[in-house]
Amino acid sequence: MEEAGYSVDEAKDGMEALERYALSRPQVVLLDVVMDGMTGLEVLAKLRGLDPKAKVVLATADVQASTAATAREAGAAGIICKPFQRQRIIQTIAAVEKGEPAWS
Repeated sequence: MEEAGYSVDEAKDGMEALERYALSRPQVVLLDVVMDGMTGLEVLAKLRGLDPKAKVVLATADVQASTAATAREAGAAGIICKPFQRQRIIQTIAAVEKGEPAWS
């Protein structure tokens, strides 16, 4: 992401992600669905409480339509399926940054 011109901040778990978001308010947040302490969906719900306009993309290995539907209902702006493809991540983040939904 940094090679594509993005500033990247990492968190080791859901709680740290929430703390970092509160401090820096990034333009787009990329959350893994499976995280230590809280799931990505739980972090998404808490981010929505902090900032209803937060732009969040969820990353998952679960390619079922129900997972995407759950993410969408929870307020995610997009989803990226694993295994990651560098160009797909960049396209997804760029779309969400512009306010466009990005569901791969």
